[in-house]
Amino acid sequence: MTAEPGSGVDPDSGFGAGFDARFDAVGIDDDTRLVYRYVLAQGTVRVDDVLRDVPLEGTDAAGMLARLRAAGLINRTSGGEGEYTAVDPRIALRALTERTETHLDRIRAAIPDLADLFEQTTDAGESGAGVHVIDDPALIGAWYTRLEHEVTGEFMAFDRPPYVLAGENPVEPLVLERGVLWRAVYAAEVLERPGAWAEMRYAASKGERARIARTLPTKLAIADRRTALVSSTLDPHRPTAIVVEGGPLVDLLCAAFEAVWADSIEVPATDSLEGAAPPDRGPGKDDRALLALLGSGAKDETIARELGLSERTLRRRSADLLRRLGAANRFQAGAQAVRRGWI
Repeated sequence: MTAEPGSGVDPDSGFGAGFDARFDAVGIDDDTRLVYRYVLAQGTVRVDDVLRDVPLEGTDAAGMLARLRAAGLINRTSGGEGEYTAVDPRIALRALTERTETHLDRIRAAIPDLADLFEQTTDAGESGAGVHVIDDPALIGAWYTRLEHEVTGEFMAFDRPPYVLAGENPVEPLVLERGVLWRAVYAAEVLERPGAWAEMRYAASKGERARIARTLPTKLAIADRRTALVSSTLDPHRPTAIVVEGGPLVDLLCAAFEAVWADSIEVPATDSLEGAAPPDRGPGKDDRALLALLGSGAKDETIARELGLSERTLRRRSADLLRRLGAANRFQAGAQAVRRGWI
């Protein structure tokens, strides 16, 4: 929900002595603390709501929301509205304290107070085992971030539109730093968004193992083969998801992920648009990127844009690649590339 006009925040209420010091330990100052309390109390806010209702003077409300999001405490929804939603603090703050080894006890002591505010506006605090149906975009985003915070060994994901969170994911690099194996399969349609290919390769360079599939049936996230979040509808206006905690259904979703992963094209972590191999030689530095995009089923205009080529140059390089592989079409090229160990 959004804030109502005039619903200001009392800077001295709701937390008790010592709250400021606890959050100073992780780099959250007094003003940012007030903004965080405001998001928790309201559920969903915009920058203008913060400027109107939180008693701040001469401060950067947008910057404070960005810092809270970078810490994994709130999410930003996709689209032009610029809405921010709260993540369950009992999950988000625990993850934050693990990254800040000092003052652990003081941070954890604040969690119950913040959870009380969060539960006033959402049912996301319910975490019992079983199956949960979620039809609120903010709660779907909160569950996804929760899985990121809780995962310890392996994270698997199907990535395709529509999105309920902003495209960039500030939590994933923190998860990768913990040594988590992160595997993602992207639908080819993701490449229609400008800059998507560069984002995929950047994530791959940071440790994400990524592949591209022609199509994906749904959106999926699985943490430690134990908890899964799967979209049951793909309506961008009324998204619905199911959370499954344990049991054979999670095993089935893991098997489905592995089957799609095995049939998908790998995204190289790095490549260059220079240094193509001479004819009848092995793959050049840019060949693997071109093969991955051709095999994904992406449109020529999308591939050309992501590789920084003209469509004419793309057609020339594609024809040269097919000739070197002895292939008559893209499908044969992919098969020959796998057989030769190019991808």
